[in-house]
Amino acid sequence: MPATAYLTGLGRYLPGEPVANEDVARRLGGVDKRTDGLRARIQRANGIRQRYYALDDEGRTTELNEELAVHALEDALADRGIAASDLGMLACATTQGDLLVPGFASMVHGRLGGGPMQVLTASGVCASSIAALDAAVSKVRLGDHPRAAVVGSELASRWLHQRRFDGVEDHLDAHFLRWMLSDGAGAAIVEFQPRPDKPSLRVDWVRQVSLAHEHEVCMRAGLDGPTAVAGRTWQDYDDVATAEKAGLLQIRQETAVLDELAAAGLAQFEELVDRGLVDLKKLDHVLCHYSTNAFRDVVFDALSARVPGMDTSRWFSNLETCGNTGAASIFIALEEAWRTGRFAPGDTILLAVPESGRFAFGFAHLTVVAPRGSTR
Repeated sequence: MPATAYLTGLGRYLPGEPVANEDVARRLGGVDKRTDGLRARIQRANGIRQRYYALDDEGRTTELNEELAVHALEDALADRGIAASDLGMLACATTQGDLLVPGFASMVHGRLGGGPMQVLTASGVCASSIAALDAAVSKVRLGDHPRAAVVGSELASRWLHQRRFDGVEDHLDAHFLRWMLSDGAGAAIVEFQPRPDKPSLRVDWVRQVSLAHEHEVCMRAGLDGPTAVAGRTWQDYDDVATAEKAGLLQIRQETAVLDELAAAGLAQFEELVDRGLVDLKKLDHVLCHYSTNAFRDVVFDALSARVPGMDTSRWFSNLETCGNTGAASIFIALEEAWRTGRFAPGDTILLAVPESGRFAFGFAHLTVVAPRGSTR
């Protein structure tokens, strides 16, 4: 029997109380008339109704990114009924940790505890979650570890507050992400066999692909344009303050190429279908991370053309209620769908994560299996 891996516990953590759209500007600080109009348009388009910030009303950070990650991991461990000491590996995904050095996974492990274990930091943007999952699943399948944990965690809000924009060269592409991103963490436990007391999610396959060879940078921080040139990154400026004034420490998005991202993502999905890795007629659930409902509608239209009458109720997203939490989003959505009884043994699930950083995509296919030893 080929070695495989199973997701046996899921957890999430969303900091503080939910922040409604009308309270976002107050929480992140003042806006001028020009950018306030942009905020209203973005909020109408993305469909997010509430999100969470690890910020208090004065804009002070209330929790570290590593703390968000540990909360989600502890939730997943509790769901599985095991301790951190039972883990052999910890794979952590984030866009930006709390520190420049050491790696995010080392900081999370130090706070989580549990004893000696292999750690991995998967950095990038949204698809780093699938990279971390892939690493943990691969090590479990190899037999190197009987159990591993994966977590995606983001604390974007500290870079979105008004203080990061005061006295800084104005870039509208930075204001776009300011009203899109929020904080949170999601985690999963990976094991070599299903759990005995409840259903598990068998990991059938994981796929990642980068199209950076065909595209310039789309989402960035630390660079003053879409192309990296020696002497023009944030580390090459005379001091960090100068780089920040130039806007290099803001998270920025080249919105003009987002239609290309959607098209490229659909092409990658179509390739999975053509290779027989995804059977659209037998696919029960799709959890796709996207930043705006507009992208969802594009995907629905394209798939409906290929599968007439396709039931869009197969698709699950909690973007509207949990916000866009980057690398954490796919695990936060998976945890909610699992906890609320959306899945049943035998169901198949596709996870899909597009990343606009420099056009990367991550996919994973799961099957719900009955408890170990069950005759069902």
